[in-house]
Order: sequence, then structure tokens, then C-alpha cells
Amino acid sequence: MRIVSLLPSATEIAALLGAKGDLVGRSHECDFPPGFDAVPMLTAQRTSAGTAAAIDAQVRSSLEAGASLYTLDTQALAQLRPDVILTQDLCDVCSIDLGTVRAAAETIAESTGARPEIVSLNPQTVEDVLDDVLRVGTAIGREREAFDAVVELRGRFHTTQEYVNPYEEGPVVGFMEWTDPVFIAGHWTVQLIERAGGRHPLNETVAKPGTGMAVGPQQAERVAGKSVRVPSEAFAATRPEFLIVAPCGFDLAQTRAAVDELRGQDWFESLPAVQNGRVALVDGNQHFNRPGPRLAEAFEFLVGFLQQREALIPDGFPWERLA
Repeated sequence: MRIVSLLPSATEIAALLGAKGDLVGRSHECDFPPGFDAVPMLTAQRTSAGTAAAIDAQVRSSLEAGASLYTLDTQALAQLRPDVILTQDLCDVCSIDLGTVRAAAETIAESTGARPEIVSLNPQTVEDVLDDVLRVGTAIGREREAFDAVVELRGRFHTTQEYVNPYEEGPVVGFMEWTDPVFIAGHWTVQLIERAGGRHPLNETVAKPGTGMAVGPQQAERVAGKSVRVPSEAFAATRPEFLIVAPCGFDLAQTRAAVDELRGQDWFESLPAVQNGRVALVDGNQHFNRPGPRLAEAFEFLVGFLQQREALIPDGFPWERLA
């Protein structure tokens, strides 16, 4: 099996299932687990690094012009002759778009006579992420390993949630997926916050039609929309008691710099979480924004942080308190 992964979370899933050695091509963002340095990179980003505001402006300009934020080396991809290409169609900002991948697959088919299977992962919920493990396992011939992995991951989620009192009205949690402008959490991250005992105003989960309150065993039926841009004043008005800053694509150092730009602004300094020292900076590139197996670690961090049980936070989890 020759696998090309153009999505970091898919790369993590393939590695989890024991197929790390089958990866013949990857995206420039596929950096976990370690050991992929020798695997050819097939994508690159068009945007340049800068402040959160500058990056946002570049992204908006590209999207308005209908231009992709990434490039794909289709010639190198064709030479690799992959059996399976793992990609996504959920977010144009996060990775190469599905249309470009499909066009590349057609080129491969025309030149080699064999069309690679395209597996597009588009999770919006925690359960979708677990289902994607099964989907990848089926595509790469590792169904048994995928089943075992999902059982283990579900067990971690359920064990961690035992530390949350479902009868308490939890604290308001502010979760910033971008800092300038402010984007708050969406999709699976909102589910994780609520399951960890927090409340997430402005973008809460809602029960699917016909599922009642969707609590307890039916909590998977409560879903949230995508990340939402909100005015900083509206965000401050929710008065979050805990604040988690995990900008999409930023490592911990970049997150620290982004938060430094917020310091001194009245709306930010007025947040109860800031005043009470309950602000966590997280490597969003590795956790939360990446819907893969390590969401289990992210959930353990959330419960440990919100329930003030830091022993639950995995060793080495990339976070720090705002000093």
C-alpha cells in the first residue's frame, strides 16, 4: 500500500494504525509523529508568516480572489504512484482543496492507467473523528487496527469525563481559535468544552432534531457550527471565567506572541479569566485544531484545566499559563 497524506490528522491516523512506513508523500504540515523528514513534501503554503491580523488579511484576500492558499506538486505526486490519497474538504484555509487533489488524481490515472483512491476526511464532531479512524483503516487495509484504536480512544474520552459533574452549571469558557480578529471555537472543540463541564456562549451545541435534550449516552447528538468571528466586545461581554487561546496553525511561541498583542487592550484585560489567572495558551497547531487521535489528549487537558485537576493533563502537553 502506497499512501499519500495531504492532511496532518490523516497522517497521525495512518501512523496510529501502524502504516507509518507506507507513507510515500505528505503535506508540509504533516509533522507528527516524528520520523517523516525523509518523506517527500508535496504541498506548500502561499501565505507568509506575520501577525495574526496580517495573516487574516492575506487569507481573506486569497479567498476573495478565488485563489488557493496552498500549492500541490502534482508532478511529484504522479511519480509516487499512490494507491490512496488522504485529504479533506472541510476547510479551504486548513489544507489543499479537494478539487485540486481530484484533478491530480485524474492526471495520475491518465498517465499510469491506475486511479488512486481519494479518501476525504471532513469531521465536524468528536464522533466523526473516531469514524474517520475506521474509514482510513478500511482504505489502507488495517480494519482490525482501526477498530482497536477507536475502542482505546473512546475509553480515554469516557474515563476522563467521569471527572466532570454533569449536574453542575459549569463555568463560561472562552476559546479563541484566532486572536485578531477574534474567532471562537466551532465543531468538535465546542463539544469537548461542554463535555469537560464548560459553557461556550455565542456558539453552543444544539441537539439535532428529534433527539430531545441529547444528554448522557446521546450527547453525540449535540453539535455545533463552524468557528465564528465575533467582535472583541461581544466576546468580552460573555465574561469567560476560563480562557483558552489556541490559534489555528500556531505553535506555542506564535500563540504567546499573538496574546502579547492583546495585552493592554481594555476588553482583554477586563476578562475575568485574565484577572483571575485562568488563561491557558495551547499549541493549536498540534491540538484542538487538528481533528485526529490526539483530541483525546486535548480533552484530558480540558478536563484537567477546567476541573482544576491538573494531574489529568498528559505529560508534555504543549501549554502554559499566561503569566
